[in-house]
Amino acid sequence: MENISLVNRVELRNIAKSFGGISALKDVTLKAMPGEIHALMGENGAGKSTLMKILSGVHQKDKGQIFIDGEEAHIKNTYDSKQLGIGIIYQEFSLVPELSVAENIFLNRLGENGSWLKFDKLKKEAGQLIESIGFNIDPAVKVSSLSIAQQQVVEIAKALSENVKVLILDEPSAVLGPTEVQKLFDTLFKLKSEGVAIIFISHHLSEIFQIADRVTVIKDGASSETLDVASTNKDAIIKMMLGRTLNAMFPPRATVIGQEVLRVEEISIANKVKGVSFAVKEGEVLGIAGLVGSGRTETIRAVFAADQRSGGNIFMYGKKMNFHSPSDAVKHGIGMVPEDRKLQGVILSLPIKQNISLTNFKDISNVSGFINADKETDQTDDLIKKLVIKALSGNLAAGKLSGGNQQKVVLAKWLNTNCKVMIIDEPTRGVDVGAKVEIYTLINELSRQGVATIVISSETAELMGICDRILVMREGKVHGELDKTEFTEENILRLSIGAQ
Repeated sequence: MENISLVNRVELRNIAKSFGGISALKDVTLKAMPGEIHALMGENGAGKSTLMKILSGVHQKDKGQIFIDGEEAHIKNTYDSKQLGIGIIYQEFSLVPELSVAENIFLNRLGENGSWLKFDKLKKEAGQLIESIGFNIDPAVKVSSLSIAQQQVVEIAKALSENVKVLILDEPSAVLGPTEVQKLFDTLFKLKSEGVAIIFISHHLSEIFQIADRVTVIKDGASSETLDVASTNKDAIIKMMLGRTLNAMFPPRATVIGQEVLRVEEISIANKVKGVSFAVKEGEVLGIAGLVGSGRTETIRAVFAADQRSGGNIFMYGKKMNFHSPSDAVKHGIGMVPEDRKLQGVILSLPIKQNISLTNFKDISNVSGFINADKETDQTDDLIKKLVIKALSGNLAAGKLSGGNQQKVVLAKWLNTNCKVMIIDEPTRGVDVGAKVEIYTLINELSRQGVATIVISSETAELMGICDRILVMREGKVHGELDKTEFTEENILRLSIGAQ
């Protein structure tokens, strides 16, 4: 055996893994040193998460070797991984909703001394840990009452509650606003200075160039060479990921904007949304920007009748509407792709085709009310092909798909109906560069068909690339509206923070 460099905190060498005869990883090598932030990139389905699940003990490798501090490690389960000082924060959370923040953070240590739980001590330690990474969350509240961004903070605190030597983060910034992202990065820099090796999975190239030391790309289950971030550029990384250069992230649009479809007047929800008004027309893409907690999601949930509004009116084609439930909104031609696709967008255990059919059983049923299986298959297969959903068949469970392909299934579900208004909350959260372009193309197609589209996004570049107008919200109110001639990151940020 060749000599193993003791410089590496973790080394994954020639890792291979197959599932049911399908190769997920073929020959992947990754090395991360103590005090290094090592970025791991690749399209959805490339094998990044599978590789990290092997390191964290969720999956076992078929071939290859793992070394920690130069010693070969045999990781058979998550316990082995934790004992070696490996912590992981998954893109999809692993919290227990009905337990408190403190209980979730110290879940692996509850009752470890065989004594009664000292909840006051637990709360104090959890509060100190959350505060140490720059956040303020009550450790006594149930996780189910927290926003997605707050739940991400709890996941980070949970990982840091143990003495980690290797910290893996899978899309950690996907649900955080700019302020929260900077706090996260400050925490990572602190851990880096303490010698922790950090493996950072992200689809945001700007983040890689902001914090990473080196980057490795996985494509089709195999690893690329490792590059020093300081000596490469975005185009080089994109070419390694896609096998081609990406000339334009945002496909060109040539859309005719028609009559007003939806108008919202003075919508309010308790203290969350305060008199929000806007309108959107046929073929128009209206963006809604704002920091986390600005009321963006709450506003569109009220329009969709997912949350009850305390005031205001909704009009469609000039007619006053009174939606009592989301199904009522759907009947009147409103579709919604939610921020949390796992919880609210797809049913993970159901096949792709049934997820797509959920919104339109009427169209695939016969006169007796029974589903015509052949018609369902033809209809869903057509959408799977049209949206380039990467699956062997429509019978595959949605939970087996990558994040980007799950997002396409949610979009397909609404394309399967005659939507007049499409609301999309964080359209490319956790989605790779290639899939982003495909989703932007789908939004353009909706626009071309005359659908009035509302897009909520934390990525200002995304909003500027796909929208006709952008509303900027702050503290539950609309604080400004920008047309294309006024689109700049500075203008959006100033309105978001009240510095205009």
